[in-house]
Amino acid sequence: MAAKKTVVITGASGLLGRAVADKFIGEKDEVISLAHTRADRDPHYTKLDLMDKEAVEGFFGTHKVDVVVHCAAERRPDVAQADPEKAAKINVAVPAHLAELARQKGFQLIYISTDYVFNGRNAPYEVDAQPDPLQSYGQQKYQGEQAVLAVRPSGAKITVLRVPVLYGRTEYNAESAINILRNVVEDQSGKTYKMDARQVRTPTNVEDIARVLYDASHFEQPLPAILHYASPAPMLTKWDMTRIIAKHLKLPIDHITKDTTEPSGATPRPENTQLSNKALEELGIETREETSFEDWWAAYLKE
Repeated sequence: MAAKKTVVITGASGLLGRAVADKFIGEKDEVISLAHTRADRDPHYTKLDLMDKEAVEGFFGTHKVDVVVHCAAERRPDVAQADPEKAAKINVAVPAHLAELARQKGFQLIYISTDYVFNGRNAPYEVDAQPDPLQSYGQQKYQGEQAVLAVRPSGAKITVLRVPVLYGRTEYNAESAINILRNVVEDQSGKTYKMDARQVRTPTNVEDIARVLYDASHFEQPLPAILHYASPAPMLTKWDMTRIIAKHLKLPIDHITKDTTEPSGATPRPENTQLSNKALEELGIETREETSFEDWWAAYLKE
């Protein structure tokens, strides 16, 4: 049985953060779930502004922590593209500060990064592949990776976990670039939509990522600098995902057109950023998915 740990989860009110907290709590670790604005209305969260360096240092000065799972980020590519300076504060400066605190305090830091650090032209990507992000979001997450890994040679226990596009149980569908497709399917008002059929993705359930994070954080040997986790299932386009969701909603999608053209003026998105799970598998960490994409949606939409 794995030793119980005190685990801090940043961004714990978000889609991934909630799943991670649930997993660690279910395994009987002591969990401190950090949030900012949502902490004002939910006492389960500990309120902390990660961009307030003094407050963050004060928190870690008064809490003995074993692991920090850093889920907090500005994850929306269009938002990061529109205001990169603001997004960089959470995507670059915050993880850099946490890495320095990991060095000082001795806790393990797992930094959640993205497949968007790659340009999408050379998939599948191993952990040692050279990043080449196409847009501000990917650039910032890569800069965050560089910042945290720069502290690692000092002996700090720091690992980057890159993950792809996520889905799962949302508080509102816009929390996920996949769950939001349900809104498009359900909009039977007469409005028309185009749905991308070029970019292939590996939609990955947040509960599977939470399991991998738990196993990694309780791994008995030091972790490598970078790990990847993505669903091992066949890749899908947004058009594929939309059809699956519509099938289980039993709704027509005559108002949605399959789009194979490259969007002009939009935030650039890589066409294929499939991540290889080889590094995790070599550690013996389970990389299966508990439920397939279609089976998960079939069950979820019946609730």
